[in-house]
Amino acid sequence: MVGFMTASEAATKWNISHRRVITLCSENRIAGVATLGNMYIIPADAIKPADGRTTRYENDIKTKPFVKWAGGKGQLLDTLRTFYPKDLGKTITKYCEPMVGAGAVLFDIINNYQLEEVMINDCNTELINAYLQIKNNVTSLLQILQQFEKEHLTLVDEARKEYYYTQRNLYNNLIGQKNANATLKAALFIYLNKTCFNGLYRVNRHGEFNVPMGSYKNPTICDVESLLLVSKKLQNVQIMAGDYRDTEAFIDEKTFVYFDPPYRPLSKTAEFTSYNETEFNDKNQVELAAYIKQLAAKGAKVLASNSDPKNTNPEDDFFDELYQPLKIHRISAKRSINSQKNGRGKISELLIKSY
Repeated sequence: MVGFMTASEAATKWNISHRRVITLCSENRIAGVATLGNMYIIPADAIKPADGRTTRYENDIKTKPFVKWAGGKGQLLDTLRTFYPKDLGKTITKYCEPMVGAGAVLFDIINNYQLEEVMINDCNTELINAYLQIKNNVTSLLQILQQFEKEHLTLVDEARKEYYYTQRNLYNNLIGQKNANATLKAALFIYLNKTCFNGLYRVNRHGEFNVPMGSYKNPTICDVESLLLVSKKLQNVQIMAGDYRDTEAFIDEKTFVYFDPPYRPLSKTAEFTSYNETEFNDKNQVELAAYIKQLAAKGAKVLASNSDPKNTNPEDDFFDELYQPLKIHRISAKRSINSQKNGRGKISELLIKSY
């Protein structure tokens, strides 16, 4: 039947047993499923449901970021956890991340703590659109991503490169349109992140994404199970796009706040702050420090990351002086996204703490 597939065909497509497909149909867990006589028929573009046998134990399932991001904190989580407030999840019942990026710390928090309220924000409106589409329209998003993955992986060499740049041009055209399809934009955002060079998100001064294609042979563009789980975890998260200071009304003495701003470059050649068309310079670092101190004065528990200027200049006390009287800790970190191989390796980073 045109537009539908049988349970056997779905089992082959999804790499699960025929019996499992029948169970999913009988539990009404596949959107649009119907019966034809004694046989289930399934929409040809249906998304494989998350495994309910696993999600029954969802407290044991760890959600992870759905995109790569320069400066992402996935490799530092073991260290960062030792700096979380001791009363997180007890007297500290709220979490806020005003510069969320890929959200490694966000997902670590919601994986491991029961909190009453969570808010995230970022000035990158396209990143926040992706969060919103995963939260609110994940089925439609997955359908588009599955199509992108199929088309991308069936191409090789110049044909694949041409496809990538066609998608990049489409994305850049859409971000300039007020009434653009938000779900398509989010799908393109994720596709480009999974296939571009080093997973960077960089734009030029016109706000156009300009990262070239990466050399991945078989990238996972549509991780169905992961995105469905992210969608589930985001249902109780407030998501905002704007300036980090727009979070002030949410933050009080019951809030743990984590800041992961664009890092102060260690040298001119190391500079990478173009997540959007504006730069994050020393003046912005001073303004951020003032806001962090303002939140600390309200009684919020604030933790912030940044680069350590002493990696390249032992006499550079920029942050040590800027964040007085807050506590400054130096930790070891590994750069995972850098355009130069010799710029990847162990360095010192700062953790600024108000408590």
